[in-house]
Amino acid sequence: MSQVFLLGFKDIGRLPELLLKSGLREVIRPDNFTAIKLHFGEQGNIGYIRPAWVRPVVELVKKQQAIPFLTDASTIYKGKRSDAVNHSLVAAEHGFTIETCGAPVIIADGLRGNSFQQVTVKGKHFTSVKIAQDIFYADSLVCLSHFKGHELSGFGGALKNLGMGCGAKAGKYEMHNSVLPVIDPGKCTACRLCFKWCPTQAISLLNKKAVIDPNKCIGCGDCILSCSFHAVQITWNETYTAVQEKIAEYAAGVLANKKDKCLYVNFLNHITAYCDCYPSQPKDKPLINDIGLVASLDPVSIDQASADLVNQAAGRDLFKEIWPPINWADQLNHAEILGLGERKYSLEII
Repeated sequence: MSQVFLLGFKDIGRLPELLLKSGLREVIRPDNFTAIKLHFGEQGNIGYIRPAWVRPVVELVKKQQAIPFLTDASTIYKGKRSDAVNHSLVAAEHGFTIETCGAPVIIADGLRGNSFQQVTVKGKHFTSVKIAQDIFYADSLVCLSHFKGHELSGFGGALKNLGMGCGAKAGKYEMHNSVLPVIDPGKCTACRLCFKWCPTQAISLLNKKAVIDPNKCIGCGDCILSCSFHAVQITWNETYTAVQEKIAEYAAGVLANKKDKCLYVNFLNHITAYCDCYPSQPKDKPLINDIGLVASLDPVSIDQASADLVNQAAGRDLFKEIWPPINWADQLNHAEILGLGERKYSLEII
């Protein structure tokens, strides 16, 4: 049974204590290149982890005589983070600079998102995965995840930050390729916002309603995020499960050469229904009050504990309520089968 440590959000100043208690010294060694994996926030979104909270992590890594860098990989949608140059500019705009955080930003899959290492995995969906190169070559990793709902996996936490977040652009395509959305003409207002965000021009107007060409669709799901009228739907049967299992298999690829060299911290604050890639309100409106931070050496346990804490605070299964077709436990079950961790945990409040 893995240990998970909880720190109340009002005590966030004790973050260094949480990191040390949960085992930072066990995973970071002198001279390690240590990737601090996080989401720098899409332009206009406020749900990302604040630079002031990243600084103590950087300082503790340096105290271990290691070499930290802040990192993420490119997106496949048409936001501001789809290439290394604009991604770095957004990170700087949001305060992720050497001056503020004490470490440089390195976009791990290169200028155009095509720098990756092929890693062998023994998965249900993949025998090899495409991991962002600079994350693969890092010696150790601290995974800082903003925990929230997600329109493809029910919630996004450490496993999604590892799997989807550390996959190179081609890997993200692989994880999304079973997602085939359609548009409900009864809800479509022909506002054309989905046109703007579709990276492959797969959407057109037919009889004054948007339609998606399945031959051009890459399954990135960005049309779901862009539509304010809930007109985009997906024929989810096994698709939800498949996406979550693929994410877990990509997480296995990330951990293939550093399973015992990773620490995970989930921030349970500003918890929203949608992921942090949506660029503006109202989809980044929080659903419940801030809870705290949890940390663990086990990515499965930390996500299970995070979901439990959110649902306990809400008094119901909040993620099932906002995304009824999704069984969010699928990602945890598959990750457990892959040997990434265990769902059973003990929780210690510090």
